[in-house]
Amino acid sequence: MKKSTTRGTLAAVVACVASAVGASAMGAAPAAAAGSVPVTVPLESVEAALPVDAPALSTGVPVPVPGAPEGPRHVTGNLLPENTLPAVPLTAEVPGTLLELPVENPLGEGNLGVAQVVSEASDLTLASPGASLGAPLTQPRPELLGQPEATLPEAGIVAPVLRGAPAAELLLG
Repeated sequence: MKKSTTRGTLAAVVACVASAVGASAMGAAPAAAAGSVPVTVPLESVEAALPVDAPALSTGVPVPVPGAPEGPRHVTGNLLPENTLPAVPLTAEVPGTLLELPVENPLGEGNLGVAQVVSEASDLTLASPGASLGAPLTQPRPELLGQPEATLPEAGIVAPVLRGAPAAELLLG
C-alpha cells in the first residue's frame, strides 16, 4: 500500500489543468447546452380521423441558458441595497419550424402541391422578474442619538422582459 503525498496530488492537479488547457487550445469546445432540442410531431393519426393527408410538422423546443444576474447595488441613504432580488437573464433560440401540408385540387384533378409554413430560428432574450425592497427603518439619525426611525417599508417589482423577433412565411409549391 503506497502513501499519498502532496507532490503526487499536485502533479495530478497540474496534469488535469494542462489537459484542459491543451484541449481548449486545440479548438475543442467545452460541453454546453444545445440551442434547441429537435422535435418531430407525429400527426399520422389525423388520417384515421379525417379524410385528409396528414401534415408533417417538425420544430424544436428551446433550451434556455441562464446568464449572470446583475447584483445588488448600495444606494446612499438606504439600509437595504437596490435590486435586492436581481432579475436573472436567460437566452434561448426559438427553433426553426416547418409545417408541410399537401393541398388537393378542389376540382378533383390531383394535388396542387404542398403548402409550407416555414419559420427560421431566431434569438430570444428574457429576464425573470426582480424586486427591490426598502427597510422599515431609516438610517441612524444624529438628532435621535444614533437611533433609526420607523418608516413604512417599500417594495418595487422589476417587470420581466421578453425580446425576440420570430418571423414566418407561407409558401405554396
